[in-house]
Amino acid sequence: MRNTPRDEAKENMTIIIREALERDIDQLIRMRWDFTWENRTETTVRFEDFVQECRAFLIDAVQSDRWKIWVAEAEGKVVSHVYVQLIDKVPRPGRVTHPFGYVTNVYTLPEYRSRGIGGKVMEAVKLRAQASELEFLIVWPAEESIPFYRKTGFRLCTEPMELHLERESNNGGMNG
Repeated sequence: MRNTPRDEAKENMTIIIREALERDIDQLIRMRWDFTWENRTETTVRFEDFVQECRAFLIDAVQSDRWKIWVAEAEGKVVSHVYVQLIDKVPRPGRVTHPFGYVTNVYTLPEYRSRGIGGKVMEAVKLRAQASELEFLIVWPAEESIPFYRKTGFRLCTEPMELHLERESNNGGMNG
């Protein structure tokens, strides 16, 4: 199948990998919404209600030193992102303790997928993690995303365990 001129333009576009800024928040909110509902069709949550909660989170995250949000910008818009939460470890005698990074909310707009953009963002995340002396990065991938993470250097492990706690209200299933 031949590429159209538009496809070729996208193949040759300039990609800027950088940390998210407050000016990106509206795009990040929309991408989080779209990511959540990409494979689901039913919702009782209104977009306007979600925006308020997500905006508060993202303002705190962008200003915080505990979250790093990496984005790929192309054609003047955010087209991919990776969120990393820094998690401190309890000090242990006789050992220098470094935090680790929890990788989450990895997403690329559908029309920009299969161009290596997500891999470039993840490479920037890994380089910054090494420079910041994080001990490791961890991710709980969806089954369909395991090949992506393997390509970027992650490997399956059996150490983490989960305990899901019941909640009185699940806020329409938007926690997570």
